[in-house]
Amino acid sequence: MKSSRLLLFDCVASKYGCRMQGTTDVAFTVLDVLGYLDEIPVCVGYEINGEVTTDFPVTHLLDKAKPVLKVLPGWKCDIRGIRKYEDLPENCRKYIEFVEEQIEYPITMISNGPGRDDIIYRSK
Repeated sequence: MKSSRLLLFDCVASKYGCRMQGTTDVAFTVLDVLGYLDEIPVCVGYEINGEVTTDFPVTHLLDKAKPVLKVLPGWKCDIRGIRKYEDLPENCRKYIEFVEEQIEYPITMISNGPGRDDIIYRSK
């Protein structure tokens, strides 16, 4: 039985959070849990009062914000145990690179399993 829970990465909120924290690099965690999905929705903007923005809204507008989604293809396999970025499935790499482009910060660490050593390191 498939879960009805929507898995969604919010690029707008993440970009805002990175900017507010003075981020230089991003660690992308629990990527392995997406491996069963046919498609992965990603929030790339918000519609507020009929207009789309890619900027994180001020508090009083946040209640009115509806996510604008881009749906990316899943990779439909288990990525746990992979140690090199190049060895990840193509759609997985495309997902990472799409998010990286949207948030405008380099993703240099990718967690792909529950263990402490289940991390792929990427250079900038």
